[in-house]
Amino acid sequence: MASFSKVFYIVPLLLAGCSGMEQSEQEKLKRLNAKGEFVHRNHNECHYPLTTPVHRIREKYPWEMAYIGKHAKITKEHFRCKGSSLNPPHIDHKDPARPANYFDCGGFQKHSLPLRENKEFVYPILIELLNHVQAKTGCKTVVTCGHRCPVHNAYADSSVAAQNSKHMIGAEVDFYVQGMESRPEEIVKILMNYYPDQKFERLSKSDVAIQPWYNKEILIKLYSKNEGRDFDNRHPYPYISLQVRFDRELNEKVICSWQKAFNAYQRY
Repeated sequence: MASFSKVFYIVPLLLAGCSGMEQSEQEKLKRLNAKGEFVHRNHNECHYPLTTPVHRIREKYPWEMAYIGKHAKITKEHFRCKGSSLNPPHIDHKDPARPANYFDCGGFQKHSLPLRENKEFVYPILIELLNHVQAKTGCKTVVTCGHRCPVHNAYADSSVAAQNSKHMIGAEVDFYVQGMESRPEEIVKILMNYYPDQKFERLSKSDVAIQPWYNKEILIKLYSKNEGRDFDNRHPYPYISLQVRFDRELNEKVICSWQKAFNAYQRY
């Protein structure tokens, strides 16, 4: 039994010794077979021209594309109707003998934005201008009123003048700029500078004290602190209203009709 154990320990040692000898022989063969050749090259000689790397600005990631500076881009989602079935009835006492009750809509949970070719649609120029303001000011643009369905439009403002509001067809937006609430005139200048080749004129008759500005495509109205107050504009700040006057895509004037307002959106 003792002799068997000695043999058992000797065999691994012999195998280890053989493997070591094989590795050393392989290294010798490699050195013998290795060949080298000196590379002779003249001064500044190169086979490929070395160009100075050009600085390239990193492309934005998809989630960065949705921001202008530190603020989210304005999209059509900001224009969704702010109506709610939880709002209490609005009673109009203009005619004491026949007070009118107005109930609010269910908001974006009950209906879509205006439709064009069966897709939700807001006039692109409004979105472009609001993002232009954010880019130039670095401040957040607050949309107080975008699309209004006819029900919410009557609830928010039951006046006769509001019954043909372009809010109902996605062609009007009310907003102010955070941090610049007391300087709306600067925002008006930024909006007009978006059209360097077009001259703005002033509207002679209006429901606001400051004469509105307009060109072929848009109309700019500036409401002071005590003007234009309705259900959606209950804040204490001056605000700006943008209305689309001309449709670039259809090459026609933008006019709100009762038929367009009622048939332009989908009920859920």
